Amino acid sequence: MLKFMLFIIFLIPLCFKKSSYWMVQNLFLMLTFFFIFEIVNNSMFSYLSYFFGMDLMSFGLILLSLWIISLMLMASESINKNNYSKKFFLMNIILLMLMLFCSFSSMNLLMFYIFFESSLIPTLFLILGWGYQPERMQAGIYLLFYTLFASLPMLISIMYMYTNSYSLMYNSFFDYNYYSMLFYLSMIFAFLVKMPMFLVHLWLPKAHVEAPVSGSMILAGILLKLGGYGLLRVFMIMSYISLKMNIIWVSVSLIGGFLVSLICIRQVDMKSLIAYSSVAHMGIALSGIMTLSYWGWSGAYSMMIAHGLCSSGLFCLANISYERLGSRSLLMNKGLMNFMPSMCLWWFLLISSNMAAPPSLNLLGEISLINSVLGWSIFSILLLALGSFFSALYSLFLYSYSQHGKMYSGLYSSSNGYLREFMLLFLHWFPLNLLILKSEVVMLWL
Repeated sequence: MLKFMLFIIFLIPLCFKKSSYWMVQNLFLMLTFFFIFEIVNNSMFSYLSYFFGMDLMSFGLILLSLWIISLMLMASESINKNNYSKKFFLMNIILLMLMLFCSFSSMNLLMFYIFFESSLIPTLFLILGWGYQPERMQAGIYLLFYTLFASLPMLISIMYMYTNSYSLMYNSFFDYNYYSMLFYLSMIFAFLVKMPMFLVHLWLPKAHVEAPVSGSMILAGILLKLGGYGLLRVFMIMSYISLKMNIIWVSVSLIGGFLVSLICIRQVDMKSLIAYSSVAHMGIALSGIMTLSYWGWSGAYSMMIAHGLCSSGLFCLANISYERLGSRSLLMNKGLMNFMPSMCLWWFLLISSNMAAPPSLNLLGEISLINSVLGWSIFSILLLALGSFFSALYSLFLYSYSQHGKMYSGLYSSSNGYLREFMLLFLHWFPLNLLILKSEVVMLWL
């Protein structure tokens, strides 16, 4: 684990070298391929050193982080081209990667908490420093306060846990169980906000709309997964009380998933629509985790990985249109099939993955999540059916509204994508649809 960490740390001085932007990006891709070969084949912790280690769950999420980070640098070409303090931007992203790497690979709950919280700071800098609109300050404060407000009780409950059991290592979690309601609430609330669960989701669309494309990609791709990962870790110590209490969160998530799908349909900002759709997706993943069943956990894990790739790709597409038209409004982005004919295929591929069409990994995740929630209670079938139907509906709405129709009169030209953009979209879509051939990695990891 240390060699990867040192690799990332030693990239920091490289940022300040002249014209090193693509070099850093290539080194991140190289690191991703080095990391693939370190695959962990079971649910035991391996590669142990200095409180760090990996099991299959951490492995998948670290790999996703490295992949998305290298694609982020690929998508943020305008920062490199126009030199929007790109050295600081690179350093910021490398620090963010370091925090994510440490939070997914730490085996100690307190260390996970520290890195979980510190990943907030580079994200905040991304939104405040490279965001587009003047409201980015408000979005940053929203992000900060929602997450910090929820995570202080978690710190206190971690301290309480240490005074009781004198160990915060994950592998000793099987030995004890907590029954306190207050402990349960304060432990999971931070993760529910991070996921985000419906009712505490307001910071997410705001942050997405104000963030630059790289900020949106990392927010949708990785930072939402920190919440799910944390829940999967801490439910080991609260299984009894969870069985009694989880009905609340499953109900809120299912109803919320349906309501957010309705909100999606009336969005005019493309980024806002994609951001709300990730709230809907994470809602169903959350209800799968809360059923505490094998299907639910492996479904939520595959959904997290699939959503990370798919949502990130959609934000790239929205940004590609934004760079050409200077607007993300669906009233302007009409008839893009005439304006960017080749891009239309990528819109189709990524939006069809977003509505869980085969052969994407989203389908696998959604089937197992639906199985787990129906096994938990047959009455949830109505909300699940409505949620699935409306998620297909808003995906179709986004596709047909942006690609078809009469072109906006200001566009009297055609502008295809650059090779970089096609490569970027291919690298989002390819693993998303290839992983279903090797789905035991995401389904049989418990």
